[in-house]
Amino acid sequence: MAGGEETANTLEATPTWAVATVVFVLIVISIIIEYLLHLLHKYFHRLKRKSLIQALDKIKSELMLLGFISLLLTVGQKPIANICIPKSVGESFLPCESSTFGHAVEETKCSDQGKVSLMSREGAYELQYLIFVLAMFHVSSCVLTFALGMAKMKRWESWEAETRTLEFSYDPRRFQLTYQTSFGKRHLKCWSDNRLLRWPASFVRQFFNSVSKSDYFTLRHGFIMAHFAEGSHFNFQKYIRRNLEKDFGVVMGISWWIWLFSVFVIFFNAHGFYNYLWVPFIPLVMLLLVGTKLQGIITKMCLDSHDKSHVVRGTLLVKPSNHFFWFNWPQLLLHLLHFILFQNSFQLAFFIWTWYKFGLRSCFHHETEDIVIRLGMGVIVQILCGYVTLPLYALVTQMGTTMRKAVFTANVVKGLKKWRAKARKNLALRNHPHSARLSLDASLETSLSLGTSPSLSGHDASFSTVDFDRPSDDAEYVALEIREAQKAQGETST
Repeated sequence: MAGGEETANTLEATPTWAVATVVFVLIVISIIIEYLLHLLHKYFHRLKRKSLIQALDKIKSELMLLGFISLLLTVGQKPIANICIPKSVGESFLPCESSTFGHAVEETKCSDQGKVSLMSREGAYELQYLIFVLAMFHVSSCVLTFALGMAKMKRWESWEAETRTLEFSYDPRRFQLTYQTSFGKRHLKCWSDNRLLRWPASFVRQFFNSVSKSDYFTLRHGFIMAHFAEGSHFNFQKYIRRNLEKDFGVVMGISWWIWLFSVFVIFFNAHGFYNYLWVPFIPLVMLLLVGTKLQGIITKMCLDSHDKSHVVRGTLLVKPSNHFFWFNWPQLLLHLLHFILFQNSFQLAFFIWTWYKFGLRSCFHHETEDIVIRLGMGVIVQILCGYVTLPLYALVTQMGTTMRKAVFTANVVKGLKKWRAKARKNLALRNHPHSARLSLDASLETSLSLGTSPSLSGHDASFSTVDFDRPSDDAEYVALEIREAQKAQGETST
């Protein structure tokens, strides 16, 4: 061929052993990945970490979605390339200042009309690489962020253990002023009452001991006093961890509005927008804003307690409430973190993809400042989100008006479901005695046919026990509700 170029062989001119080898290798790799995910699923199941299992399923579904998009690009390469547009339109909004950087072979249909393709086949092929890199970066970014957060919160275990010691017990006979408490000394400053001064101070505080021991103890005490009896030995640290595992499953997903923003980022990558001067800073600014808000919430809770009473009996009590959060919605902060993590991983993935496909000094990163800003902002956001903002979020968002479902362990939830099923069956026996008699006769016949002897007791016994697989620290908090239900059921029967 002219110019020393060689044409690539199609499958018609490719040895069958080569095709079989490639297919075999791809199948083996896929089976290995699937088996590793299966082992991870079994490991989480053995640890009874249902939230992590759901997060793993979310990862699989998102990878399947990205794989489906890649498949659509593969199938639609030719139809997309056959969409012809005028050359003037095709030369607008280019990522490079000059259109001479790279040209793909145009479709005959478009070249005959004096037009260009909407996207060449080579362009669709290159876009598949971006999807693959994005999937890898999104998963690894979320895992790394939560790993950093868990490492930072590791010391909370010793703080929680300290609450069970005699030295930690609160003395109700001790009185002190609010600003004399360790929590008050930290948050009651001259700038606390002024909103204009409180925001800059909260902004700076998130970088220096963002969650102190006094913060943890005070918020823990306020949470327990709001939802449990005083002196309850509730494991607040495990409760936070269970909630964080559930949030991990939310963050692993990709919502439609996040995809929409990613499309805008790609659009503004055209030359002339200078997006490297402002797009990489969006996740950082949002992250700093969230961290500042979280610190401000702790300070406002301290001010709220101080305004109600200047004298503290025993220990300072803060009252959880949704009004401390934006729009009275604590979960909004989780969605913001979700958006921040995905956009940061998207920008890093986009940088790595352009580096791999077009080189470090391509028109995508023609300026040195572009490379430094994109990489620097990506690394800073990753570390700051995992090691600073995530632990702060995990603690403060528990201070809403209501507690979350993770307050019960998996064993307690399982026991409650069993008790609920027995209660419903008992009500059905009372409301429909005839049908209940028929179902009882049927169950007797089934038991006799199986060679088992039925054990019948009073139907009120269905409320007598809740079965738990093993003891749990949080199981005691269900006992009161069950006893009350038993009492109410007994009064109804009499």
